[in-house]
Amino acid sequence: MNAASKIRTQPLGSSTIQGNPYSVFVIQEGYAYTDREGRTRADGTVTLLKGPQVVLVDTGSPWDKGVILQGLGAHGLEAGDVSFVVCTHGHSDHVGNLNLFPEATVVVSQDICRRDVYLEHDFGAGLPFRIDDSVEVFATPGHCGSDVSVLVRGTEEGTVVAAGDLFEREEDDGSWQLLSENPELQAKHRDKVRKLADVIIPGHGAPFRIIKESDPAL
Repeated sequence: MNAASKIRTQPLGSSTIQGNPYSVFVIQEGYAYTDREGRTRADGTVTLLKGPQVVLVDTGSPWDKGVILQGLGAHGLEAGDVSFVVCTHGHSDHVGNLNLFPEATVVVSQDICRRDVYLEHDFGAGLPFRIDDSVEVFATPGHCGSDVSVLVRGTEEGTVVAAGDLFEREEDDGSWQLLSENPELQAKHRDKVRKLADVIIPGHGAPFRIIKESDPAL
């Protein structure tokens, strides 16, 4: 995208994005709101990538076990079929069901392990962790110190990024900053992802399109 472009967003209006080799399914849409008693209520988005590998992005809260297993089952899958689990950061509404996937390669923030064996990978050097040619995990810190996002190429909507809480929801300006450990760094990675993505799946809301337009005034 060049300097003579601007970006706007639009709701995707679907929880399913078909593609080749990967299709993307939001099996739980996250939410966050203040209830009538003034309490914060929240749960995280859970996203399934189905293709040559089966990848789950974020695992919701501990009470979401049934939702996850039902969501996998709707696609003919069981927990043992999941080959990679990526938790975008370590908050409880994103890591709550890791124990369902003991045989998967697990990425939690910027740690990668297979059972008790930790794999060396330097996210800090800007190197993505490539699951294959279509899916990669890359560093997007700011909300927390070691957040990651997952990029999926080749869908019918273009490039999809499951971004965890880098984006709380579409049109979240004014709210994400209050939850950020490093707003300046998070803003930098939000800009990066908006340039990369055609669709963003946020941590606490519905998927939305990124529409890049030429600006005749520039």
